[in-house]
Amino acid sequence: MRTIRKLYQFFVDKPIKKGELLNNHYEVLKLIGTGSYGIVYLCEELETREKVVVKQLRPSKSSNRKEVKMFESEISVLRKLSHDKIPTFYGSFLHKKQLFYVMSFIDGDNLEDQIFFSNLTFNEKESLLILYQLLDLVDYLHKKHIYHQDLRIPNILLKNRELFLIDFGLSIHNDEGKETVEMRQQDYYDLGDILLYLLYTTYSSKNKKALPWTEELSLENETVYLLKRLLQIDEPYSNTSEIFTDLHAALSKQTGVTGT
Repeated sequence: MRTIRKLYQFFVDKPIKKGELLNNHYEVLKLIGTGSYGIVYLCEELETREKVVVKQLRPSKSSNRKEVKMFESEISVLRKLSHDKIPTFYGSFLHKKQLFYVMSFIDGDNLEDQIFFSNLTFNEKESLLILYQLLDLVDYLHKKHIYHQDLRIPNILLKNRELFLIDFGLSIHNDEGKETVEMRQQDYYDLGDILLYLLYTTYSSKNKKALPWTEELSLENETVYLLKRLLQIDEPYSNTSEIFTDLHAALSKQTGVTGT
């Protein structure tokens, strides 16, 4: 069954070719990438000559109510956001009965590519400073009762060590404004996972046997404490203020840290 579905997607989800016009406004420049339910293009707006990102719901998903609802939910979330480190939503449209939306283009490479293809590494101080930027964005989202739920290094763009957050496809907006512990702590856990990932970029294994990160990494006690709470090894954090407090403590142990 899975093989049949994959074959169906292969034939149905053909990316739009370079040069094609979408909605008579956007010329496709290139394919940026594909996700589980979306296809993303770099386009040029014909009147302004501005580069924009256009995301298309996969044609194979367009008849699935659940998938369409998720795509519309992503649009709804982006409409509510106004932050210079998050793509700006420009609008949505139908083209040849397919659903699209348009957002601003951020000229940066995702963190995954920079680590694996550009060999970018982060020491303890640099990792904590990246976490600080990311936590600031999570704090912004949570104050709007929006939970990203997919904080991963492919969804983080980095340009000159400046961080941008993308891909809100799995994000949830709690319309009632009630705090949701599971959603909030999932974002916190993902922050811990990202921090641990960054810290391992400078790790060189000297042991044949894999050891726990607490033994493999040489970290300040404050960083270990922060990680354990984010990863829910110790008492989980209940709000971003608590995380900021412990993050400041961890940064204060790093030499030459200013402006935090």
